[in-house]
Amino acid sequence: MKLLLALRRGEGPLWGALKNLARRLLCFHLPVNRVSRPLFAGLYTAHVTVRELVRWMLRFFYYEPLLRSQCCAVGEGFQMETLPDVSGSGRLRIGRQVRLSGVSTFSFSNRLGEHPLIVIGDGTFIGHGCALHAASSVTIGRHCLIAAGVWIYDFDGHPYDAAARRRKEPFPATNCEPVTIGNDVWIGARATILRGVTIGDRAIVGSGAVVTRDVPPDTVVGGNPARPVRTLSRADSTPAH
Repeated sequence: MKLLLALRRGEGPLWGALKNLARRLLCFHLPVNRVSRPLFAGLYTAHVTVRELVRWMLRFFYYEPLLRSQCCAVGEGFQMETLPDVSGSGRLRIGRQVRLSGVSTFSFSNRLGEHPLIVIGDGTFIGHGCALHAASSVTIGRHCLIAAGVWIYDFDGHPYDAAARRRKEPFPATNCEPVTIGNDVWIGARATILRGVTIGDRAIVGSGAVVTRDVPPDTVVGGNPARPVRTLSRADSTPAH
C-alpha cells in the first residue's frame, strides 16, 4: 500500500520517473499512419459488416418471429431493430410500414379486463426506449413520429387513497381511460402522455412535456403540465404527398 501511494503521489526522483513512465504506458497506442491506415480501415469495414450481418440474422430469424407471435396483426413493410419487451396479456396491432427503433416496451395490465389493446397505425415510427402501457387501449394513428423515451399510460398505476395502496389494492376502473393519438402527430423525446388524453391530428408535443389534457389538432404544446404554445398554420401542418 505504501509503494502504491508513493507511486500515485510521484514523490522523489525515482517515484516521479516511475509515475511518468506509467502515464506513458497508459497512453500508448498503435500508430495509424500511411502504412497501417489501409489495414485498420479494412478491419473496421470487416468488423462493421460482420456486426450488421449478425444483427440482421438475429432480427430476421429470431427477434421478428418472436414479436409476431405476440401480435394479433402485423402489416406489410414492418421494420424493427431488436426485440421489444412485451409483458402482460393483450392485443398488439401493428400497421403497414411501421418502424420500431431500438428497444420499446409494450405493457398490458389485466386488472380491469383480459384484452387491453395497443394499436400502432400505418407509417408510424416508434423511437428507442418508448413505453406504451395499456389497461384499456392506447391507439396511435398513421404517420406519427414518436421520439425516444416517450411514455404513454392509459391508467394510473395505483389508487389515490393511501390506505388502499397499503393494502396493495389495484387501481379502480375510474383511473383508466383510453389514450388516442391522431394522424401525423409528432411527440418529442421523453414526453409523457397520461390517461384519457386525445391528441388531435398533426399536433406536436414538445420534448419532456407531460400531457394531462386533450391537445387540439394543429397545436404545439409543451411544459409540465403541457400547455398550448402555438397554433400551426395550414402551410405548417399539411403533410406532403
